[in-house]
Amino acid sequence: MADTATAEPVAFPKKPKNSRKALKEKNAPVDTDLPPTSACPIPPPMLTDDPTKENHESLSQPKKGKSGAAASKKQQQAKQSTAASASSFEKELLEMQEMLQQLKIEKEKTEELLKEKDEMLKMKEEELETRGKKQEKLQVELKKLQKLKEFKPTMTFPIFQSMQDKEQDKKEKKKKPEKKRPSPSYILWCKDQWNEIKKENPEAEFKEISNILGAKWKNITAEEKKPYEERYQAEKEAYLQVIAKEKRETEAMKLFEDEHKQKTAMELLEQYLQFKQEAEKENKKTKKEKDPLKPKQPMSAFFLFTNERRATLLAENKSVTEVAKITGEEWKNMSEKNRAPYEKKAQKNKEKYLQEMEIYKQKKEEEVASLRKEEAEQMKLQKQEALQLLKKKEKTDNIIKKTKENRQKKKKKEVDPNKPKKPASSYLLFSKEARKNLLEEQPGIDNKTLNLKISLQWKELSEEGRKMWNDKAAEAMEMYKKELEAYNKTTAASISTEE
Repeated sequence: MADTATAEPVAFPKKPKNSRKALKEKNAPVDTDLPPTSACPIPPPMLTDDPTKENHESLSQPKKGKSGAAASKKQQQAKQSTAASASSFEKELLEMQEMLQQLKIEKEKTEELLKEKDEMLKMKEEELETRGKKQEKLQVELKKLQKLKEFKPTMTFPIFQSMQDKEQDKKEKKKKPEKKRPSPSYILWCKDQWNEIKKENPEAEFKEISNILGAKWKNITAEEKKPYEERYQAEKEAYLQVIAKEKRETEAMKLFEDEHKQKTAMELLEQYLQFKQEAEKENKKTKKEKDPLKPKQPMSAFFLFTNERRATLLAENKSVTEVAKITGEEWKNMSEKNRAPYEKKAQKNKEKYLQEMEIYKQKKEEEVASLRKEEAEQMKLQKQEALQLLKKKEKTDNIIKKTKENRQKKKKKEVDPNKPKKPASSYLLFSKEARKNLLEEQPGIDNKTLNLKISLQWKELSEEGRKMWNDKAAEAMEMYKKELEAYNKTTAASISTEE
């Protein structure tokens, strides 16, 4: 032990000046920004297995004073950096939370929009379903209407002509010359005298000739006018008779149509109801009825050949399409000698068909002619019925008129024929003379134009001209008053004698 101590003398370290470590403050401020121990774990102290190293470190510590201050500074800087990173982390966290909240709001909005869209889609689907149902109903109704179009009444309509028949009647009426009204006696005389006056006055115009004829007509005697007037009257009577007959026929036919309209309408209604019931039962479309009497068209040479070959080919278990192909090819490759019997047979059948068709057409034409005759006979019978109806109506109308007239006569008092009549006014007296003069000047003038001319003349009259007619009317009125007084006295005397 002594040897070891002498051999290795212990060297105590000298304490350096100002080697005191900086003491920690008792109440050091706690750094709030620092993260918790869980967030920032402190590294554990490094354990060393070698004790010599520990002693060596403990002995060497008092020598390193300056390096310890630098280390403390480094520790402070590290703490500050950790605090800054912690604050930035918190900021990021807050931003992330805000982003999450915004995303949640957006999600809610999108969910609401999706719900609305789903509702809209459901509504559209419902509308489409309702439309589909409506379309089905319309199709059913359309089918019904198409069936109703096929309604063909069995009854005939001889009275109610079609539009084409009416148009034809109008064209025929236009072609036929219309029955003109008979010209009066003056015009008949003018026609006879026109050529003579034209020869006498070749340079005269229409107006001048008419004036000459008018002046000549005034000077003609009544005996010369008489044949023209008689001729005019005869023509007039014939014309009126024809028109009256036509009017009676048209009125009779109208009556007849009015009566038959109700009957035909009722029959049509019954037929329509029957047809509707049958159409509801039968949903299938009915084919057009063919005439069984009409001869069928003959087969061609090719079809006659195919009919012969079909039986043998079908016996070989071949389809219809294969049969058609084989027969077509065989017919193409067939020689004229082999084709000749089939063509002869087809020609004979065609000739026979044409003969039968001629007979069929003749029968049809005979049927149409007989139907037309029947229609004409029916029209005659209907005209007779219509005339009878018209006679009945005329009788009833006459009875009604007579009853009305009798009632009116009973209401009116019986007028005495001896009673004096009221005199005409000044205008009426003037119009009588003016009418005579105008008729002599213009014999073929209308009544309407005549009245207009008289009224114009009266308006153009001066006061002196009117005074003459007023004086005449006043004189007639005084005479009437005197006659009325005398009549009243006589009637009074007769009543007193009777009493």
